[in-house]
Amino acid sequence: MESPPESSSSSPVLLNIGGKRYATTVETLTQREPSSMLAAMFSGRHTLPRHPDTGMVFVDRDGKHFRHVLNWLRDGAVPDMSESEYQQLLREAEYYQLLGLADCINDRLGWKNDENFSEAELTRKDVIKCIQAPRVRFRGVNLSGLDLSKLDLSEVDFSYACIKNANFSSAYLRKAKFRLTEATCSSFQSANLHECELIGANLEGSVLDKANLQSANLQDACLKQCCFIETDLRSAHLQGANLMGANLSGANLEGANLKGAKLAGTNLECANLQRAYLREVDLRETHLTGAKLGGANLLGAIR
Repeated sequence: MESPPESSSSSPVLLNIGGKRYATTVETLTQREPSSMLAAMFSGRHTLPRHPDTGMVFVDRDGKHFRHVLNWLRDGAVPDMSESEYQQLLREAEYYQLLGLADCINDRLGWKNDENFSEAELTRKDVIKCIQAPRVRFRGVNLSGLDLSKLDLSEVDFSYACIKNANFSSAYLRKAKFRLTEATCSSFQSANLHECELIGANLEGSVLDKANLQSANLQDACLKQCCFIETDLRSAHLQGANLMGANLSGANLEGANLKGAKLAGTNLECANLQRAYLREVDLRETHLTGAKLGGANLLGAIR
């Protein structure tokens, strides 16, 4: 069923955002941010597909933060949140092209950085000079906020370092060591982390979409609110890892060991969990729609 143009600005709109249902109006979606994707969708210029029974418009995004998007569009309000939650909301604002909301979040993150951010001890150029050596160690070094994207950092030792808000996107990090590293809100998008050691690392709120973490060791790591969309985690070691609220939709976890991992609120929709080890895992609050579980070891798992 396709929708006709909306009849008026007060017309009700029913939305399904990644499985979460919302009700609002055309006016709310179009007035505050007229240049946004949402304003364009409901401007009346486009014909939108709707569910034939409910009349809902489906948007394939994580629906958790969409209530904050609507509150911004209604009242211009942004709630107090943790830094990792602001990062997640910022991704949604950027997706919907809500420039005003994005600016507001960046201002908030700037305040937090002013209060908590300690300056990196090295620059990108310093790091590039260092990695020419045969054995490179940045153990305990503060590299917070550095852009280290696309560099060859294979086998580099970052253990105990502080790399908060650092950018490792598309970096080559095969067999690098991040033991007990503080890496909250960092980006490893599309990075090669094959066989990396991340035991006990804190990556809360980090982005690892489409990264290669095959055979990586993430035992006891804090991975709360991380994004692992379409990430390769085949044969990864995730025993005791905290994945609460993480998004692993479409991730490949074939043969991964998740014994004792915390998965409350974790999104594993359409993930490949074939032959994964899921003993002693509580799956009651885990989203598993479309997940492949063939051959998975679920002995002692709570479902």
